[in-house]
Amino acid sequence: MSCQPMIQNQEPQQVSCLKKSRQQHYEELMACAGQSSSKVWLAQMISSWLVGAGVLPDYLGLQPEQFRQLLQQCFSGYCLPVTALSGQVSDFSRMLEKQDLEQLLSRYANPEAEYNQWLISIIVTASLGSDHLWQDMGLWSRQDLTAMLARHFPELTVRNSKDMKWKKFLYKQLCEAEGLYVCRAPSCEVCLDYHNCFGAEV
Repeated sequence: MSCQPMIQNQEPQQVSCLKKSRQQHYEELMACAGQSSSKVWLAQMISSWLVGAGVLPDYLGLQPEQFRQLLQQCFSGYCLPVTALSGQVSDFSRMLEKQDLEQLLSRYANPEAEYNQWLISIIVTASLGSDHLWQDMGLWSRQDLTAMLARHFPELTVRNSKDMKWKKFLYKQLCEAEGLYVCRAPSCEVCLDYHNCFGAEV
């Protein structure tokens, strides 16, 4: 498989994508990438997106130019369609907290890590989904998401000392920043909804 610096015509490329598994896409992407952990996570998300998994829309939720830059910098211009096989469309009109979430992630971004801005856009877009954040992003496990956040947003990750589910944790941070405390339980441990916020994600 050769890496070509271009985005191919949509219809032939989408037909080709349908014939490949997520693992095949992942292996081809990594053949065009260096072995950095951030590229592994991006390759996971793209390979899931290519088979219609997750909720990321066209261009992975990035701006078209950002999408092209991602391909050029991370996967040597690996050929990809720009439209989501899933047909997902992001409706930010129902996400009034979009800017607040972007600012929260930007505030805790690791200045020494690459690709932060792309990941912030992807995380915010995936937060519109109804599954666990790692599933909506197209990552392969909660452990991958936790490792990615620890690399790119380390101080924010440390704040999740009780291992709350990540989407709930991010929104809890937004509420606390505004002085809002929706949960009336004296502590998480005695809350009747404990298992909705903590526990295994499968």
